[in-house]
Amino acid sequence: MNYESMEFGPLEEKIGYHFTDPELLRTALTHKSFASEYHVRAVPQYERLEFLGDSILEYIASEALYERYPELPEGELTKKRASLVCEYTLSQITKELGYGDYVILGKGEAMTGGRERPSILCDLFESVLGAIYLDGGMEPAKAYVTKHLLTDLEHKTVFTDAKTILQEYAQKNGLLLEYELLDQSGPDHLRVYTSRVLLGGVPYETGQSHSIKGAQMEAAHKTLRSLNLS
Repeated sequence: MNYESMEFGPLEEKIGYHFTDPELLRTALTHKSFASEYHVRAVPQYERLEFLGDSILEYIASEALYERYPELPEGELTKKRASLVCEYTLSQITKELGYGDYVILGKGEAMTGGRERPSILCDLFESVLGAIYLDGGMEPAKAYVTKHLLTDLEHKTVFTDAKTILQEYAQKNGLLLEYELLDQSGPDHLRVYTSRVLLGGVPYETGQSHSIKGAQMEAAHKTLRSLNLS
């Protein structure tokens, strides 16, 4: 990979923002695994931008939910925000935008599926947001979040309630809801679990996460979508 000559114009078109300082976007897409392998000079990587973007995202999402749901108490708003900015939601957005084709990874990370890894794809949404904020300020940062995350709020904020909603559906239709653990892989500190929904013994969607609960929630959410219930 030629780090210096990579072009991000097509990605900027998809994002809807063109950088005045393209190095900010390059940094936002550079994973620490690549930075550690690059020996010509020190290569900045996205963790600091992700830290900044995470805080900006929480503010923008909080403001949007506060205005969208004036009747909800603080606890319910917190649940909706957690659902909205969770790893699954953000990684699905960046996957659809093709971030995996542009993320700059070390060889080992790339060979083990880093371009499709939800945790990395989630990080990229936040690091790019941080880069947009530094490049253009809060207005384009809000525009990025609004365009790619704050549309269809009802569907996106159902994630944390997915297991409850699916359980209610199963009970209503006399079906036994089960979660089958299909696989667990990776080192202890980066364990990845894969779970599948069974409804009345029939297999439905699968989910992956760094926790069993998270994998079940993703599987439940995807099953709700396949059943047109979310």
